[in-house]
Amino acid sequence: MGLALSTALPGRVGVLEALLWPLLGALLYVTFTQVALTQLHGAWCDTRFMAAAVVGNFLLLPLVAWGLASLFAAEPAVRLGVLLVLLVPCTDWFITFSHLGGGRAQYAIAFSPISLLLQLMLLPFYLWLFLDQNLLVAVVQRELLMAFAGLILLPLLLAFLTQKWARRRRSRARHMERLAWLPVPLLALVVLSIAATQFGVVTGSLPVLGGLLLAFTGFLIAAALLARLLARVFELPTAQGRVLAFSLGTRNSFVVLPLALSLPASYELAVVAIVFQSLVELIGMAIFLWWVPQRLFPATSWTGRSIP
Repeated sequence: MGLALSTALPGRVGVLEALLWPLLGALLYVTFTQVALTQLHGAWCDTRFMAAAVVGNFLLLPLVAWGLASLFAAEPAVRLGVLLVLLVPCTDWFITFSHLGGGRAQYAIAFSPISLLLQLMLLPFYLWLFLDQNLLVAVVQRELLMAFAGLILLPLLLAFLTQKWARRRRSRARHMERLAWLPVPLLALVVLSIAATQFGVVTGSLPVLGGLLLAFTGFLIAAALLARLLARVFELPTAQGRVLAFSLGTRNSFVVLPLALSLPASYELAVVAIVFQSLVELIGMAIFLWWVPQRLFPATSWTGRSIP
C-alpha cells in the first residue's frame, strides 16, 4: 500500500515522512512495555537456559552475522544494515512464536529483559569489531546518537516507568493489556510510511535483494541448527529448546530501524536491508512453527532433562 500511495500521490507522502519518527517512538514504547523490565531479578532462575540463550545470541550468532555480511553484502550500506539487524535478538514477538511453537512462554518472557539490556550494551562493540573503521566513523554521528537516545533510551525509560506505575494497583493492569494491542497496527503504519517515503530507495535496491534473501535465509537455518546444538550441550528440555530456537531465529529489526534512518544520505540501503529482513523472518517463523516442534525438537524423541 505504501508503494502504491507513493506512486499515485507522490506529493502527499511528506506527511507520512513527518509522522515516521513519532510512529517509531510510539512503536518502541509499546513494544518495550511488553518486556518484563521490572522483573529482572527473576530472569536467571534457570541458569542452563539463560546461559544457552546468551551464548547463542551474543557469542555464536554475531560470528554468523559477520560471516553472512561478508559473503552477501559487498556494499558498505548493505553490510551495515545486515549487521545492525542480525546482531540484536528479538524481545517481543518471539514470545508469541515460542508459545505457538510448543515452547513455554515464561522462559521467553524471562529472557527478554536480559536480552534487551545486553544488546543495547554490546551493539556498539559489535559494530566496532566487525565494521571497517572508516565506515564506523562515517556512520557514528550526532544524528545517530540523538536517534539512539530519543527513540530507544527514552521509550525504554518511559516503558519502565509505566510498568512500575501499573504494578502499584491491579486495576491499572487493564491499561497494560490495552497497550498490548498496539504494536501490530503501529508496526503496519511504520512499514507503510517507510515504503511510501522510501519508494526510490526500494525500487533501486532490487539488485541487492537476492543476496539479502540468501543471507537472511542462511541466518534462519544457522540459528535453528545452533539451537539444536546448544540444547544438547546444555541438556535443555524440549520446551526450553523450542524457545531457544525462536529466540535465535528472530531479530529486533524495528529497534535498530531508527538508527538506520538517522544515517547519512548515502546509507539508505541499510534501511532496505532491515525492513526486508523482517519480511523474510515472518515467513521463516511460519515455517519454524511446523519445523521446530515437529522435526527440530519433537516431543517423542528429545532426550533433554525434564522440565522442572
